[in-house]
Amino acid sequence: MMDRSTPNMSYQAWRRDPQTGPPQYRSRTVYEDATPEMLRDFFWDDEFRLKWDDMLVHAETLEQCPTTGTMVVQWVRKFPFFCSDREYIIGRRIWESGQTYYCVTKGVPCSSVPRRNKPRRVDLYYSSWCIRAAESKRDGQMTACEVLLFHYEDMGIPWEIAKLGVRQGMWGAVGKIDLGFRAYQKQRASGDPISRCAFMAQINTKVDIENLRSMGNRTSPSVIEPEDSPEKPAGRNISKFLVVGGAIALACSLDRGLLTKAVIFGVARRFAGIGKRL
Repeated sequence: MMDRSTPNMSYQAWRRDPQTGPPQYRSRTVYEDATPEMLRDFFWDDEFRLKWDDMLVHAETLEQCPTTGTMVVQWVRKFPFFCSDREYIIGRRIWESGQTYYCVTKGVPCSSVPRRNKPRRVDLYYSSWCIRAAESKRDGQMTACEVLLFHYEDMGIPWEIAKLGVRQGMWGAVGKIDLGFRAYQKQRASGDPISRCAFMAQINTKVDIENLRSMGNRTSPSVIEPEDSPEKPAGRNISKFLVVGGAIALACSLDRGLLTKAVIFGVARRFAGIGKRL
């Protein structure tokens, strides 16, 4: 779909049209002078997002787990005048392997927030990132950061119209993200306290790739850190859809998809069991 760049960033995007379901998008963005940790915090920071994302009109944290960093948030996004605004109830969690971060977000059920006619709720939503250090195109040093994104959602409008809108607005949206990120870097450099959302982004589930490879043949692997809290923290009822979906996405992402199906679904089963204890 696109291959463009600026002095501070390069961007590539692809689209896939499955036989059923909405269009799926994958993109690769490389930000110069950036670290994985800063981008991880930036994408999670809803308080700061309200300052640069003019489509986001409301963001609220509904649930959070201080042990795993799992969150459930409510977003309301502004749509063009011919559409009503859209509401999202999003579960999200971050896995870490070394200094690579796998950020998984998806629509989840939430009985505590009643469904309304307006804004219209988007139920089918999935967006995940792999964030890791990358070579700078300037000098070849590892001072840049690569973000691989996979995304789809059913916004409730005809998919052909949605595809046209995405294509027309894609580069402008990418530019806004870059401007927002540079402003975020400056704010963090000033020493201002980080937001609660950014703090939660720093609570990650540690994953060992070698353990994932062998997990399909194990009976009782232990790859999750930290251990469960004896206090049963407040996010324990967060849907295990996020845990299972995240595990599958994580397993498929590691080693660029070279893991076997048995390993992938073995990982999913193990993470599902962990999700029951949250």
